[in-house]
Amino acid sequence: MARIKPIAILIALSLLSFLIALSMGHYSLSLSEIARVLLPFLDSPGREAEAVVYSIRLPRIISSFLIGGALSLSGLVFQAIFHNPLVSPDVLGSSNASAFGAALAMLMGLGSYMISPIALLFGVLSIALSALISKCIPHNQLLALVLGGIMIGSIFSSLTSFVKLVADPIDTLPAITYFLMGSLSGIERGDIGYLFIGIALPAIFIILLSWRINVLSLPDDESKSLGVNTRVLRIVLSVLSALLVAISVSFSGMIGWVGLVIPHIARMLTGEDHRISAPASFLLGGSYLILIDTIARTISSSEIPIGILTSLIGAPFFLFLIFREGKRSA
Repeated sequence: MARIKPIAILIALSLLSFLIALSMGHYSLSLSEIARVLLPFLDSPGREAEAVVYSIRLPRIISSFLIGGALSLSGLVFQAIFHNPLVSPDVLGSSNASAFGAALAMLMGLGSYMISPIALLFGVLSIALSALISKCIPHNQLLALVLGGIMIGSIFSSLTSFVKLVADPIDTLPAITYFLMGSLSGIERGDIGYLFIGIALPAIFIILLSWRINVLSLPDDESKSLGVNTRVLRIVLSVLSALLVAISVSFSGMIGWVGLVIPHIARMLTGEDHRISAPASFLLGGSYLILIDTIARTISSSEIPIGILTSLIGAPFFLFLIFREGKRSA
């Protein structure tokens, strides 16, 4: 019962954030109007309200929940793998690679429907290259995986800078820059199915392995006695988490700090047991990004890139974590 309670609270928080996001905007909706739109047995409030909910807000809210949950869950997993609370989910370079793929697609003048697939392709490519590099050091594949990810991320970051250098400064460069700052404004109804499948499958698999993540804190001898191969487990979890990051960035651009900040809050609320903190982190990350995106699209007449807001909130919290870790080690 104690395990179910925090999850139930976070589910209620997620539903509340859904309702807040549906109601707020330049076209405001009351709770009764939202209920009349979503519940078919009630009278419709009108086509305009239905179009706002189904065509604009609901796809964006669902995508922000999935992306926020994916980034938060991946951050939680990487922090558990490396036993370091300051590890971010882009450690394998998949976010930089996905950003380069999107920038390249914009530079080539491809349609908006091609940006996310190409970004995802490069994100998966970075994961494959990192895994290939890890085989060069068979006795410490995790270290090789991380070093390879850092190198690959640096390469793709440089390539993105080159794309920005040669892009048309009037038309293409602003679009690339806006995408790299992170935004959910370009997500459409047709993207939700792909985004749901791409995030739900790795996330469910990670949550099913959450009891094994607890074993990572044990010495290798004890984990082997429990029948868990920690080396293989770390590689599998790293790849799945990097895939979540690549999928998220391919649709939303670079949204920083979510995977660093939210896992800490989830552990503060639920404890160190990953069987609880993993689903809690996903729910909390999703709710957090819904609310941040709602602020981004309503705080001013022109939409603010969501990556700016997450950085403004995440950076001070990161400073708090540094002081906290300093006090623990003193």
